Amino acid sequence: MAEEITLRTLADRDEIRELLHRCSELVDLGDFAGVAALFAHATLTAAGTDVRVSGAAEIEAIQRETMRDYGGALRTKHLATNTIVELGEDGASATARSCFVVLQAVPGELPLAPIMAGRYHDAFERADGRWRFASRHTLPDLVGDVSHHLRIHVEG
Repeated sequence: MAEEITLRTLADRDEIRELLHRCSELVDLGDFAGVAALFAHATLTAAGTDVRVSGAAEIEAIQRETMRDYGGALRTKHLATNTIVELGEDGASATARSCFVVLQAVPGELPLAPIMAGRYHDAFERADGRWRFASRHTLPDLVGDVSHHLRIHVEG
């Protein structure tokens, strides 16, 4: 049976997509505290790793520990596309699947290049009338030269 599309469901999907886009923007700006605030009530995991972090403090710490900073910015552009949002029947939960591509350029070190592509599987919950991240599972499918972006090894 097809889902009935209402102004409420459209607004919910827009709010969830905005969270996804805000996350990409904050990461690219090197705003680790901002990203951690977005995921303050969430657990982050990544395929092929034993990484499992929860809460703002842990999330901010792992970002600072694993991402390379170039004077306050990561010199990246995280693009989240092809997002499919599915709203829970309870009105308080949702999931989203997105594709992502990370571009990076570091003057004198790395010309503009796609360095990673994959998928995000996100869960959301409604709290105090607003959507927030409940979890994110990152699935890197294609991995290029991430040595200018990450301090850890990633396989795809």
